[in-house]
Amino acid sequence: MKKLPLTTATLVLFGTLSLAINAYAAGQYKLNSQKLQAPITLEASNKAWNNVPELSLTLSQTPYKPAGFPGLTRTKVKLKSLYDSENLYIHMQYDDPTKSLNRFPWIKQKDGTWKQSVNKDTTGHENDFYEDKVGMYWNINTNAFAQVGCMVSCHITNDGLNNGIPDKSAGRKYTNADDETIDMWHWKSVRTGLAFDLSHDQYVDNVTDPKKNKNWGRHGDEKLGGGYKNNTTKDKKMPMYMNKIKNKNSQLSYLKDEDKVPFVDTFETGDKIPGIVVSKMSGSAADIKTSSKYENGKWTLVFKRALVTTHPKAKVQDVQFDDLSKSYHFGVAVFDNTQINHMYHFGSIELKFK
Repeated sequence: MKKLPLTTATLVLFGTLSLAINAYAAGQYKLNSQKLQAPITLEASNKAWNNVPELSLTLSQTPYKPAGFPGLTRTKVKLKSLYDSENLYIHMQYDDPTKSLNRFPWIKQKDGTWKQSVNKDTTGHENDFYEDKVGMYWNINTNAFAQVGCMVSCHITNDGLNNGIPDKSAGRKYTNADDETIDMWHWKSVRTGLAFDLSHDQYVDNVTDPKKNKNWGRHGDEKLGGGYKNNTTKDKKMPMYMNKIKNKNSQLSYLKDEDKVPFVDTFETGDKIPGIVVSKMSGSAADIKTSSKYENGKWTLVFKRALVTTHPKAKVQDVQFDDLSKSYHFGVAVFDNTQINHMYHFGSIELKFK
């Protein structure tokens, strides 16, 4: 097992974990998954969800507090679950008074130049021009996850150092042992959700060297095609592409790869161009189908994933629901138009198949 340096950050983390363990001892969250006789569609309004028991919990913790932070720091989440012989379904609804989809858009200025909307905080992350997101964190084989939840892999930056490495981020995700991994279902409203009804299937291991992986322990599952990339020229002074249907540029927050054409500036002051080019992912990265709908100040999502995945690295990267008599522990987090700041809960949620 990897030995962490006993820094102030580590001590703070241990203190936070102690609070989480106390919260766990007071009563863990429980979610029962009800059996279906046949697969269902992903519409959140599907009648199959009627009368399914619901778990309500409040997310009221955030990893840090950026100066002038405009987003939510507290939200209420409601969860339901169903399963059939092949798939698990999670129905999630949470409060969010703002539908946030403006992810780094380009805007034409009065002098004819183009400016990408960015306002990053002191950690180098965005809280103004971004997208709404949801993270669902499933334990695979990490010690103490059942008691502590997501915090077991969250490592706080202290005085510009993380694990002894210079780092200005507010914190990093990595596990504490070579053989420990966590499955992460990451719904990104602009990049994967609204365009393709997907979440990005990711995982966390114990990499702590940014030279090996810039995102430390956080990785994407194998991607055979598709994904997303920034819509910018090499000098980062203007968009590289625009939508072939000109009036859609200001209407959409993303540009589909099949709709892009080389950028030609015939636009007026104040016009927008999407800051991201997206295409549908394939491979294990696209394992999680996810519908999404925003209405009346709430996001409603339905996640669907195979109970058992079979790609070459499935046992390391994906939680396997291969024993329906067991409990499976997970946590949820909500990002209100933020790159890394999110609302989360102490402890874990215990999923049981009924």
